[in-house]
Amino acid sequence: MEIDASLFARLRTSLTDTSDGSVRFGRASFGSACFTGRQNFARITFTDFASFSRATFTENVDLSGAEFEGTVNFTETRFDGQALFEGAVFNGKADFTGADFRSAAVFRLCRFVSSLRFADATFSRHAYFSNATFDHEVTFDRSRIHGSLFVDSAEFADEVEFTRMTIGEATLAKSGFARGVRFDRSNVHGNLRFGGATFQNHIHLGPLACGGEINFSYCSFLSTSLIDAMAKHIECLHAKFEGALTLRIRYATLALDHAALMQPSTVTSNVADVPRPPGTELAGEGDPTAVSITSLDGVDASMLLLSSVDLAACKFSGSHHLDQLRLEGRWRLSVPPSGFRLRRGVPQRWTKRQVIIEERQWRRWNLQADFSSQPSTSAIPDFPDLIPGPAVIATTYRQLRKSREDAKDEPGAADFYYGEMEMRRHSKGWRTAERWLLQLYWLLSGYGLRASRALGWLALAMMTTILLLMGFGLPQDSPKQEATGTVPPGGGKVTFEIDKQNPQNPTQDRFTTKRFEKALSVTLNSVVFRSSGQDLTTAGGYVEMVSRFSEPVLLGLAALAIRGRVKR
Repeated sequence: MEIDASLFARLRTSLTDTSDGSVRFGRASFGSACFTGRQNFARITFTDFASFSRATFTENVDLSGAEFEGTVNFTETRFDGQALFEGAVFNGKADFTGADFRSAAVFRLCRFVSSLRFADATFSRHAYFSNATFDHEVTFDRSRIHGSLFVDSAEFADEVEFTRMTIGEATLAKSGFARGVRFDRSNVHGNLRFGGATFQNHIHLGPLACGGEINFSYCSFLSTSLIDAMAKHIECLHAKFEGALTLRIRYATLALDHAALMQPSTVTSNVADVPRPPGTELAGEGDPTAVSITSLDGVDASMLLLSSVDLAACKFSGSHHLDQLRLEGRWRLSVPPSGFRLRRGVPQRWTKRQVIIEERQWRRWNLQADFSSQPSTSAIPDFPDLIPGPAVIATTYRQLRKSREDAKDEPGAADFYYGEMEMRRHSKGWRTAERWLLQLYWLLSGYGLRASRALGWLALAMMTTILLLMGFGLPQDSPKQEATGTVPPGGGKVTFEIDKQNPQNPTQDRFTTKRFEKALSVTLNSVVFRSSGQDLTTAGGYVEMVSRFSEPVLLGLAALAIRGRVKR
């Protein structure tokens, strides 16, 4: 049956109440009808069941302000032009299963008093549900929206399901969800925005694949939240989580700046297979554990557990209770570049350890040092004044060190201790004694953490001691004892005085095998803080005293470094 615009206009006129201008339809069935031309259903009241099942609208149709008091059926209805439902009221069930919207679908300011179903619906352009009110459950199961879905500033009083959907982009910003929300097994090609939304009940988001950004900034989660998603970036700036949060993500970068965590929360990588939009390139492709945290600024870290995440680009400064942060699984920070580099003509080699982004940025800005094996993540901020100073960075390292010590991870805490001492050293001026003391501590043993450095200095000190002893410390010959006495003329008791010759420096053949063996014996005894009992020259005595003080210290620093690496 074909109904053109003029025919429906005459029908509308015949049903118009002349007293108030209202148009009321009783039970209406337009099943399989073909509406040609621009159709005007605006402000019509359907007092009974209304069916447009399998109907076709070849051009724009205007149902703005319409009111459906009974059930309305738009199953498998095709809208070739724009479908305008703005301000419509659906008091009964509304079923759009299999509907095909080939142009924009506008449901702004609508009110759905009963259940709403859009299962298997197709939207070739955009779908607008802004400022709509949903009093009962809503289902968008298996719907396909090739354009954008706008559900901003809407109110959902009951369960809502966005399951197995394919969407170009979606905006649910500033909407209110009073009951459970499910957004699982869906693909979003672009961005998914929830900014400013309020979730009063449990939210289950995922598994979900998003080709762009998922934005939860300024959202309020009043109950438990489970988010299982794959995306390029997830942003939770100033979000408030009053219930426990479980965030299982894949590939994405995550920003948690100033997020309020009221209950213990977990962020972990999700290695399970998740369907995703075809042709989408995501960060960390090929490594499902490449979940990168970009910032914990303003976060209460005592409520946070991070498992199997990348912290190379994470900003730690500004977070609270960082010493109570829990790290599990295969987490990682950045490392300095390997090999030797020239700085002011002097070759330098960075010690291998884990570093945080604040130190990398500070070094790049203040020391002009490329202190990262990942330059793209150590860019200097637009405002270098925002880079924390070495004293602040030292405090950050100290809190991270305590976190690892509390977790019985002494080797992991060692890297944070090294970073803490490095920043303490750079925070002091050269005119202070503490700077020179820390400089010496770093130079001799890497703050008691680099056994190779301490052993290298020990070997050098021992070789120097041996050379000095062979050259100046060992006498030419072992001094002989002499006994002298006087015999009384009449006989009697004889008194002898035993004396020893002063050791004399050799005049030739200083560096011989025999002298080397003696010098080595003296040096080895000095290392273990023992006296060799060897006769030495005056210079040799001073060399031995210095050796007996310095070499045991270096040996102790090496032992301390080894213990720090193997301690459980």
